[in-house]
Amino acid sequence: MLSTHGYAAMQAGAPLRPFSFERRDPGPDDVLIAIRYCGICHSDIHQARDEWGGSIFPMVPGHEIVGTVTQVGSAVKTFREGETVGVGCFVDSCRTCESCQRGLEQYCETGMILTYNGLDKKGQPTYGGYSNQIVVDHRYVLRIPPGLPLAGAAPLLCAGITTYSPLRHWGVGSGHRLAVVGLGGLGHMAVKIGRALGAEVTVLSHSEAKRKDAERLGASDFVATSQPAVLTALARRFHFVMDTVSAPHDANVYLDTLKTDGTMILVGAPTEPMPVAPFSLILKRRRFVGSLIGGIRETQDMLEFCAQHGITSDVEVIPIQQVNEAYERVIRGDVRFRFVIDLASL
Repeated sequence: MLSTHGYAAMQAGAPLRPFSFERRDPGPDDVLIAIRYCGICHSDIHQARDEWGGSIFPMVPGHEIVGTVTQVGSAVKTFREGETVGVGCFVDSCRTCESCQRGLEQYCETGMILTYNGLDKKGQPTYGGYSNQIVVDHRYVLRIPPGLPLAGAAPLLCAGITTYSPLRHWGVGSGHRLAVVGLGGLGHMAVKIGRALGAEVTVLSHSEAKRKDAERLGASDFVATSQPAVLTALARRFHFVMDTVSAPHDANVYLDTLKTDGTMILVGAPTEPMPVAPFSLILKRRRFVGSLIGGIRETQDMLEFCAQHGITSDVEVIPIQQVNEAYERVIRGDVRFRFVIDLASL
C-alpha cells in the first residue's frame, strides 16, 4: 500500500485538516500520478458538508486533478512516466452497460465510481485530489495537451466538461443566442466555450459587479437580473439558456426568455426542487433538460478543443493550508472564478 498525505473532512461540516491514508499499490492496468494541482469545485463543499446526503467520512475531496505520471503498470501502453495527465470526476465504471459502451461512462447504469466520496469495486472508499498522489486505471486517465497552463487546466476536468458536453450535445453554435445564468466557476467556462463554438453569448447575473468580467470573457451582452422586469423584457430572445446556478431560484423566469423550440440546460445543482410551470414549456414547445459532465472520450475532446482555442479556467492558486478559507470565499462568491490548490504546498 502507498502511504499518502492530504487534507480531509473528518465529519460533516468540519474544517478540513491534514490526513494520512493508504492507496492501493499500482496494478498492471494502473497509473500512479503525482498530483500538481487540484481545483476546488462547489460540489466539494456540498459533499464535505453532507448537503446532498450520503457523504462518506473521512473525505478527501477533489476531482479536478492535474499531475505527472510517476509509474505505469505492465499492461499500460497509452501513458509513460513523465507525461502530464488529468483525472476528472470518476475513476471507474462497469464498462459493459449500454452507456459505457457508448462512451457515456458518466451515465453508467450500475453507477460510475466517483473520484472521491465513492466506493470502489472492492467496497473501499475513494479519496480525491487534495492529496499528493493518486492511483487510477489508465482507461480513466486523460492526456493534458501541451501548451495548456496546468493550474488553469485543472478545472476543465469538471467545470469545463460540465459546460462543453451539453453545448456540444444540443448543437449550440454559430447563429445561436446563448444566455448563461450565473457567472461563477461553471458560468465563466460556458461563456468561453459558447463563444468559441460561435454562439452570441449573453450573461444573466444578479450582480452588476460582474459586467466587466463578462465582457472580458467574451460575452456580447450582460444583463443584471436583480429587477424582475428586466427578464420580462428578454422574452423569447434566446435559443439556449444554460443555468449554472446552485442556489435555489425560479427556473420559469429564464424559461420565458427562450424562443419557440428553445432549450434550457440545467448544470447547476440546487439543493431544493425547482418547480416548473407547465405553460412555460407548453406554449412555446420549450425543453428543460439536464446534463452531467462527460465521458472519457468527450472529456479528451474537450481538452483538445480548449487547447486549440486557448481556453483555460480563470483561477486563483492557493496553498492547501488555505482550503477552509477558500471554501468560505466560494460560498460568498469571492473568487474569479475557480480556486486551484498547489499541491507542492503539502
